[in-house]
Amino acid sequence: MANIKQQIKRNKTNEKRRLRNASFKSSVKTAIKAVELAVQAKDKEKATVALSFAHKKLDKGQAKGIFHKNFVGRHKSQLTKSVNSL
Repeated sequence: MANIKQQIKRNKTNEKRRLRNASFKSSVKTAIKAVELAVQAKDKEKATVALSFAHKKLDKGQAKGIFHKNFVGRHKSQLTKSVNSL
């Protein structure tokens, strides 16, 4: 455990950020699963709505620095391809 005051403060903010990022990553995974479930059910309307929401979440994660741009691009591409296959 740190005994320097500034490092104790940084540890607190790092933990808050870690929890916030974990929550956000979980919500992105849920959005991606919603698209995949709609594709499996062959529901084009639900899939396109879920796809736009997933794209929004992925872009926001990239803007916040949670995800790398290649990760976001890869997932957006794969999801779009699966929805377009319907």
